[in-house]
Amino acid sequence: MRSELRVLFGRPRTWAMLLALAAIPILIAVAVRLSSEPPGPGEGPPFLDRVTQNGLFVGMTALVVSIPLFLPLTVGVVAGDTIAGEASLGTLRYLLVAPAGRVRLLVVKYVAAAVFCLAATLTVVVVGALVGLALFGAGPATLLSGDTVGVGESAVRALLVAVYVTVSLLGLSAVGLFVSTLTEVPVGAMAATVVLSVVAQVLGQLDQLAWLHPWLFSRHWLGFADLLRQPVSWDSFGDNALLQAGYVAVFGALAYGRFVTKDVLS
Repeated sequence: MRSELRVLFGRPRTWAMLLALAAIPILIAVAVRLSSEPPGPGEGPPFLDRVTQNGLFVGMTALVVSIPLFLPLTVGVVAGDTIAGEASLGTLRYLLVAPAGRVRLLVVKYVAAAVFCLAATLTVVVVGALVGLALFGAGPATLLSGDTVGVGESAVRALLVAVYVTVSLLGLSAVGLFVSTLTEVPVGAMAATVVLSVVAQVLGQLDQLAWLHPWLFSRHWLGFADLLRQPVSWDSFGDNALLQAGYVAVFGALAYGRFVTKDVLS
């Protein structure tokens, strides 16, 4: 595991993606700061009108902007590269000769992808909080329920939201792991994973497919609003975790079935 994380976070590509994610909250904060008048309620992405009240909301707004495309894009790149990347480099068979074992290798690859999900989400939230505090300062935050909380509790709520979004991306990571076992071309696995995330979100917008919506892994991606109420409602968090666990179980089993029976020649 240490070796896998060292390789993952030692790649310039990984840091380039994290820097691109970090640029999102910076751009949002600078745009609001340079605006002639602060955004009003309902203008722009959710939470944008609260940025000037409390800089911690910069991270929240950046998450809302990042979830539809930017976070799935980076997660798709990492998850799609898990197995296919090793096969493309010709190192997969040497890993199995080590011997690492196929099941152990799958588990380590998936856990590393999950760690990246956490790192990507925290990058958006932490950078957003830092630049928000620098440009707008900290003060009492008004939650969606109308209650006011202090800076400390606001920070805790921001971290809870980061955990929620991380859990939301675990299902997509499992899908990417499975797709990665189907090919030796990492770019193809990355692209397929990202396309599937876009397709799931498009299907989620079609009322004619309402029967399918509860089964889409993107169903609860933006459902963290319940964590910003007083008291906290954990229903959406639990539903999201249960849905993602189902995707991890199903696509983890599919990846296992594919990987342990395939001839590894690369």
